[in-house]
Amino acid sequence: MEDLKRNFAEKLNAWGKSKTPFVFLVDYRIEKPLAWTLDDENLGDIRFNLNGFGNRDDVDIEPLSDFQFHKFPVSFETYLARFDYVVSNLKAGNSFLVNLSLPTDITTNLSLAEIFDHSEAPYRFLYKDEFVCFSPEVFVKIKGNRISSFPMKGTIDGSVADAENVILSDSKEAAEHATIVDLIRNDLSMVAEKVWVEKYRYIDRIQTNDKTLLQVSSEIAGILPDDFDGKYGDLLLKMLPAGSITGAPKPSTLKIIEEAENYDRGYYTGVMGYFDGENFESAVMIRFIENQNGKLVFKSGGGITAQSNARNEYQELIDKVYLPFSHVPHIMF
Repeated sequence: MEDLKRNFAEKLNAWGKSKTPFVFLVDYRIEKPLAWTLDDENLGDIRFNLNGFGNRDDVDIEPLSDFQFHKFPVSFETYLARFDYVVSNLKAGNSFLVNLSLPTDITTNLSLAEIFDHSEAPYRFLYKDEFVCFSPEVFVKIKGNRISSFPMKGTIDGSVADAENVILSDSKEAAEHATIVDLIRNDLSMVAEKVWVEKYRYIDRIQTNDKTLLQVSSEIAGILPDDFDGKYGDLLLKMLPAGSITGAPKPSTLKIIEEAENYDRGYYTGVMGYFDGENFESAVMIRFIENQNGKLVFKSGGGITAQSNARNEYQELIDKVYLPFSHVPHIMF
């Protein structure tokens, strides 16, 4: 496994040094990292559009009419057992914040390719007929010697009265977000010489097929050392898995996640990204649908602190199961 990680890192380091454009995927456990140069014939059945950097032209996409989308979340009792296990560890001081996720069965008359085509998320990836990801969350961007990270932590239904003020004034959400910002600052400090918070707790609006979600983000930035020299592989291995989908402190929190979730995240909550020969950009693989032997599963989750309310967190997990479409007529549920 370590050889696989090392080979992946050295490949990206070499391409970065030679300014060879590439695209990559890294799974949550960093057990199956993948990378391709843009002339790789294996990209033929893979589609991506990463904030405008893509390998397919979308001009001939057929418009959507009616479609079906049903979600079948685990019972609250099933969720509560995992939630209580996490909270017991939080109260024991084993973590300050744990990102708990679970799979939700879904049905739809849309193919993964159609979901990819019509998704309005900035970061999209379709891997064969195995999964589609439509993520709103940046992991890191690198332009010149400046590196930036944009963790999202805190979600609320936009239809809630005064939703923006509600989530920004929520003490639990504020504490959770502060913890993640501190963790990302520490992670960036492993690869950058100077790190600062550029922008703290601002609102992103995410349009879904049935509602608008408000999500709270921050921007943390740093300066890469003069000898960085395109070592993107080394940088990823140092920073992954992403802090926003694990928690803090990271080593003990990873153990809690494994024991509480009891399922394989796979590429969900991994990282996807590209290098165009000059700039590097990547996204956390949240908002994720996986084809499991013909059955579709949507993986989602949220951050848990000792102050979390189980019902609210359960509802957030369900709210994050959506298709990122807007202006589609007569959606059927």
